[in-house]
Amino acid sequence: MASPFMDRAILQADRMLRSFSGIGPAPRRPSPAGSLPPAEVVDSALSDSERRHAAGLMRVNHTGEVCAQALYQGQALTARDPAVRRAMAGAAREEEDHLAWCAERLKELESDPSRLNPVFYGLSFGMGVLAGAAGDRISLGFIHATEDQVVAHLDRHREELPEADVRSRAIVERMREDEARHGDDALAAGGDAFPAPVRRLMTAVSKLMTATAYRI
Repeated sequence: MASPFMDRAILQADRMLRSFSGIGPAPRRPSPAGSLPPAEVVDSALSDSERRHAAGLMRVNHTGEVCAQALYQGQALTARDPAVRRAMAGAAREEEDHLAWCAERLKELESDPSRLNPVFYGLSFGMGVLAGAAGDRISLGFIHATEDQVVAHLDRHREELPEADVRSRAIVERMREDEARHGDDALAAGGDAFPAPVRRLMTAVSKLMTATAYRI
């Protein structure tokens, strides 16, 4: 008979494959771009360079959501408190929406996800496992620090997206709201705020991922 840990490990493996295979679960919430003018109308107003830039930014956002899935799944696998595990699972479900929205927008822009997503997933999953194994307070603090980085990253993308690309902009803005809430919830649940040197290291790693995923 499989242990609860093995059951969770098998489930995480299935989610891992779905996260970067392009056949992830359907979003539970409709895309924020759904009520806006259709892609063919919005994208016809973009120049070729604007379309490529928007696609690069949304590729980075898609990779960020792949990493978020990996982090949450790794942390949920090793979390000690069932309540913390459930909270992480709930946040991961919202991240699945983000992943689907970004994938859909990439298709509209006639672009593809980063080919390095499996690598980023593996690294992020390992970080999540280590954070969870270090204890729930550190794990929750890691979520807060990560989401703080993501919010700053999405703020930059809001400024960089072409003004006419209202579909990408709507997705980024909804994602920002969710990510900020995830970070606040992690602190409220008892997470320890990370010191500045650790946050600077996380920023450096995030910049490396962003620069790479934009192009590859």
